[in-house]
Amino acid sequence: MGIFTNGDKRILKEFLQKSEHNCHDIEKEIDEFLVDLQSEYEENSYVLNEFSEFVNELRGKLQPSDANKLMEFSSRLGRVKRCARKGVEALRELSRDQRKMTRDTFRDYEEYLHLG
Repeated sequence: MGIFTNGDKRILKEFLQKSEHNCHDIEKEIDEFLVDLQSEYEENSYVLNEFSEFVNELRGKLQPSDANKLMEFSSRLGRVKRCARKGVEALRELSRDQRKMTRDTFRDYEEYLHLG
């Protein structure tokens, strides 16, 4: 005699279908966010370099205190850029982990369904 009754198998199959639908929706949403974030990052990644060049041009024309403020601001923008890059990388990892978890979950469902 199997572990699961026909009713149990039906319920597990329904859970599988619901989980599959939900996981694919989440994957799609994460992937859309990742594409948008990567696109925005790439579109604006050059701005810091242009700003740094501009700062270097202005530095000699400013009073030392103003030049130092501008350099500090430039440095802070560099940290913002690193933060944005880390955000893209984190979302990429989240996307990868979500796909892996989805595959593992479906494999588990299939294993349990075939046991019964």
